Amino acid sequence: MPEMTSQITVKELFDSHSEKYGLQWIAGQQGGTNIILSEESKDNQAAATKGKKRKKNTTTGKTAESGSLVGYLNLIHPHQIQILGSTELKYFEGLRSISKQDAIRQLFAPGPACIIVSNDKAVPTFLKRKCNEHGVPLFSSPLTSNKLSDSLHYYLNNLFADVLTLHGVYMEVHAIGVLLTGPSGVGKSELALELITRGHRLVADDAPQFSRIAPDIVNGTCPAALQDFLEVRGLGIINVRELFGDSAIKANKYLRLIIRLEPLSKESIKQIDRLEGSYTTQNILDLEIPEITLPVAPGRNLAVLLECAARNHMLRMSGYNASEELMERQTALIREKK
Repeated sequence: MPEMTSQITVKELFDSHSEKYGLQWIAGQQGGTNIILSEESKDNQAAATKGKKRKKNTTTGKTAESGSLVGYLNLIHPHQIQILGSTELKYFEGLRSISKQDAIRQLFAPGPACIIVSNDKAVPTFLKRKCNEHGVPLFSSPLTSNKLSDSLHYYLNNLFADVLTLHGVYMEVHAIGVLLTGPSGVGKSELALELITRGHRLVADDAPQFSRIAPDIVNGTCPAALQDFLEVRGLGIINVRELFGDSAIKANKYLRLIIRLEPLSKESIKQIDRLEGSYTTQNILDLEIPEITLPVAPGRNLAVLLECAARNHMLRMSGYNASEELMERQTALIREKK
């Protein structure tokens, strides 16, 4: 079953990304325990507490009830992380006193997890005061609003995504993510080692982790404890980075193809479609990923076959199918003879 991280505190976000985003903690230090929830957890919590007034818990911090994760000032559909840039600050400055107070009330009413002022803009005094009053952490950053929003969306979507661990070796072959699967002892690690010597890169051995970070993207990574290592029968554990250099390792890759190694009998091999091969699909986190079964037998060069499978899959993704072209040629020749 997929695992998922469903929440993170504002302090955890600050500690892990303050240097990357140049964050300075300006006000609302007491709100460090405020929680940023995944969309699913937020929806579930909203349903469970519907019709009840939510109270602040001084131990765990208050929970953000806002709509989406990150975004610019939106008083109708607020965000858990509010980003205020030049446009938003000018909007506040241009409001009359009563309208300004109403806008500020609407900004803090949903209980945002935190507020970030981008572009190194001067932080207004009223914003500091209100953040201290409501316990909402206030940060400033030199990054642009667009870059902040995109980076935080990417980080949080990855953090909150379902994570599925599969058995196999995950590789980057010809710039696409390829998962090698098959029964234990079939030769997955040996094939991976040969591919590495041919210039391809290892992502993870034994237990690669996959998360769906977009409607059509499944991202594959390696657990921290297993990074750089590959188990090869007869050799034991080897460190691929130390043996072949940094270029032999890839931190992550989008999953595009699954190669299943199977020791098939001669009769089973004969039953494979001569034109289309053994193309099927496997459902990974509700996304259909193409899968090819490669028969394992003496004399078959699996590394060459896998490289060819990766190249051929790239052609298929671009809309080209060799078997369809062959059939079209045959049909055209038959018509010419008639």
